Amino acid sequence: MAKLTPTSTSKDTPSRPEQEAYTVLARRYRPQQFQDVVGQEPVARALINALEGNRVAHAYLFTGARGVGKTSTARILAKALNCINGPTPTPCDQCERCRSIASGEDVDVLEIDGASNRGIDEIREIRQNVQYRPSRARYKIYIIDEVHMLTKDAFNALLKTLEEPPSHVKFIFATTEAQKIPLTILSRCQRFDFAGIGTPRIVERLRQVVAEEKMKADDEALELIARRATGSMRDAQSLLDQVLAFGEERLTAEHVYRLLGTAHVDRVMELAKTILERDSKEALKLLGRSVDEGLQLGELLDQLIDYWRDLMVVNCGGMDIGDLSVPSRHCDTLVRQTQTVSLDTILAGLDILGTTKARLRGSNHGRVLMEMALVRLSRLDDLVSLSQLTQWLNPHDGRELKSENRGLRKQDGSKTIENRGTTVEEDRHFRSEVQIPPSSIPDPSTSVPDVQSSNGAKELTEATLGEIWPGILSQLGPMLAGNLNKAERVAISGPKTLVLTFPPRYNHERDYCQEATRVARIQDVIRKVTGQSWNIRVEAVIGEEVDTLRKAAPIERATSSYRRQRAEAGQEPLVKRAMDQLGAQIVHVDDGFGVGTAEPPEQLENAIIEET
Repeated sequence: MAKLTPTSTSKDTPSRPEQEAYTVLARRYRPQQFQDVVGQEPVARALINALEGNRVAHAYLFTGARGVGKTSTARILAKALNCINGPTPTPCDQCERCRSIASGEDVDVLEIDGASNRGIDEIREIRQNVQYRPSRARYKIYIIDEVHMLTKDAFNALLKTLEEPPSHVKFIFATTEAQKIPLTILSRCQRFDFAGIGTPRIVERLRQVVAEEKMKADDEALELIARRATGSMRDAQSLLDQVLAFGEERLTAEHVYRLLGTAHVDRVMELAKTILERDSKEALKLLGRSVDEGLQLGELLDQLIDYWRDLMVVNCGGMDIGDLSVPSRHCDTLVRQTQTVSLDTILAGLDILGTTKARLRGSNHGRVLMEMALVRLSRLDDLVSLSQLTQWLNPHDGRELKSENRGLRKQDGSKTIENRGTTVEEDRHFRSEVQIPPSSIPDPSTSVPDVQSSNGAKELTEATLGEIWPGILSQLGPMLAGNLNKAERVAISGPKTLVLTFPPRYNHERDYCQEATRVARIQDVIRKVTGQSWNIRVEAVIGEEVDTLRKAAPIERATSSYRRQRAEAGQEPLVKRAMDQLGAQIVHVDDGFGVGTAEPPEQLENAIIEET
């Protein structure tokens, strides 16, 4: 067989040794001076001052995330100590010592990998060698990377040497998990925490690297790389090196999307638009198209989380906060979308996406989980804050409730928690909720007119409750009125709140009356009769309260008993002191108040007070 030989040879084609000598960007553009370490100015300033003031410690611990400059700073410190012109905060980078330290080949500066040299034998070898003076430099320096990987015995063997090393020895430890290092080691080191590098600083550095490489890159492409690096300069430079390997004359955002396997920002915004418009069908179509194009579900989910985070940030503080995941050309669209959805809805969406992210890690049905998340986001109704809901339900109540939650505790251990707009009752036997549907919420921009009945509106008070309540039942219809008649007690509880109490044998009737549509119907009739809006709360009677209510008239006895309990509560020393010093008032008193020999602090739990 004839041997093939090249027909021509180009002088511009690099030889094989030159190709093998290529150095990656992360190593070629490694910082060589303290001022070159991006984003770690406080650490650099402290080390410079220590060198200038001759206060260099014998042991340092550099901790922080990956790729933020820990090992690079350790090498710079080693050069500063051993430079022929040193100790100096500005090593010359020209002498033999500086060059050998920068390349990791100096015999007096030993870089040790803590993951592969983690046993006690390796530490014993270090203890034996520290007694010998350096060969040619001023100090013998040990840089131990990932020091948290050392075993417990190895740390113990290092303690004495680390506490009192010879004057010619310096230790520099680097780790990403400082919490795994024993406190006995931490107390013998000066610790410096390296922070994550901000996206603008990474973009600025990448722009310098691209210029040095005689290449061109769009700002959007550099921003995508910087955000993907999540605060790590080394990761950003490695990604840039990988993207530049495409060989294109100009680096664009499309190159970055294709390399990372992520969706284009326009696709993410289109998907978010369909979700916010509650179009689950179109959202599923976009997801299927993304999967067919080879996009990674995990990457797409991360992009959605970042976008919902942008919605939250813009909703809270506007565009002034900055550091958004979308390019600046899409900021106007982002602002318009935040105006169509409430902050509570955005937070609920973030919770759905975060839960899906956690479930995606251990599941083989990633697409199903993503589809579930998109459908749930599309069906997520606008959520209204509890304070706003209370304002809508009490348009004529000039006093605004100041506490988000009000609770009262009964003597049998049950607890009722009253939230604005929602009543949740919890005890050992049942849990019931009364929620006001959106259709019954008045428009906040308009006030609710006082609708009077034919015989004139009457104010609903404890004195007039027995007279007005039968008239209210007569306008509710026979079915609802018949079920309401099963209530053992109808009483006023707090401002504009009417409580209907059912005994346990009428649980079915209680469930019937507390449905949201029927509660709204009762409220509407009360507003027509009294000219005022009232909240309706449905409760169940437990234990001894049943026997007490059976012996009393449903309304008259309950009203007089409530007035007596309210007066007794006002005479309690702690309650009276709270009313005098805090300006508080009694809102509600539980029926069990004052019964038995409970101590005053326990009795105080039965009286709900609220600041005015």
